[in-house]
Amino acid sequence: MAARQTQQAEETDTAQPTSIDTQRGPTRRPQSYRGPHIRRPIQRDDPLLRGLGWFSNGLGLTGTISPDRLAHLIGVRDTSSNRAFLRFVGMREIASGVGILTQSQPAPWIWSRVAGDVIDLSFLTYALLSRNGRDKQRVAMALASVVGVTALDLQASTKVRRPTPASADGLAHVRQTITVGRPVAEVYQFWRNFEHLPQFMSNLESVRVMGDRRSHWKAKAPAGQTVEWDAELVEERPNELISWRALPDSQIHHSGRVEFRPAPGSRGTEIQVDLFYDPPAGTVGQLVARLFGKEPGQQVPTDLRRLKQILEAGEVIRSEATVHGVSLLQRPAQPAEAAA
Repeated sequence: MAARQTQQAEETDTAQPTSIDTQRGPTRRPQSYRGPHIRRPIQRDDPLLRGLGWFSNGLGLTGTISPDRLAHLIGVRDTSSNRAFLRFVGMREIASGVGILTQSQPAPWIWSRVAGDVIDLSFLTYALLSRNGRDKQRVAMALASVVGVTALDLQASTKVRRPTPASADGLAHVRQTITVGRPVAEVYQFWRNFEHLPQFMSNLESVRVMGDRRSHWKAKAPAGQTVEWDAELVEERPNELISWRALPDSQIHHSGRVEFRPAPGSRGTEIQVDLFYDPPAGTVGQLVARLFGKEPGQQVPTDLRRLKQILEAGEVIRSEATVHGVSLLQRPAQPAEAAA
């Protein structure tokens, strides 16, 4: 009996995540940190998600196979440019529909529909106000339909990002891992000097160290704004772990931890980053940030690749093939200074 109790206690200890004291940290609840915020598993048989998936596929097939028929249906002129645009819409819709119906995490495909809705609304508004609209009544009906579909897409987007009751404080969680071909001690020391962070975190403007355990951070926010906060070091184990949190009176709720461990096969250092954050302006701010590619879940992998380049090559490598809108003549990759 005693042996069984000992075994149960050991299993309980193993199952609990490493604790970070955030009693005075960024969380809104007056209690300690309980581990990563796990998102609710997405159910692909959700009626709304499945309906949007099949709707995307049906609309996509029509636009791809019969763009002239779709042009007549929505009341725009049957021109070569309109047919080309509607074929593009069709292929985009098929990709979104297949992603929603087949992927275990359909969130990126739902958000691609939201972005597509913005494009479609712009196209139909232009047709309604210009000579591109052959039948204004049909265009107006199509515009109203897209507005309704956009509302459904936004409703679906809240389903795929809804937190569990365990993360009811609203903080979002991002976890990313990367391997860097440098010794653990070197990687740890580089990160431990927080003033190095803006070199690879593209949305971070500056970090000013104000003592052994405190620092002031300034970062970019959507719509050209900035956000600032003070952070303190919560836990530090040399060459193993750094964790920090924003102070309670900061503009944002934020905490993070970075673990450093030797990579298998003597390949350098494995870095695991966990970020917990409350986006400025809440859900609306996160929506705008996602559309412009600045939501932390999208940005962290890119930032870690920049860190890898700095530590392994001494500089961030850029290529003209990087797509920022439409794309582009490709040249061999160059240092950041040469590409500027």
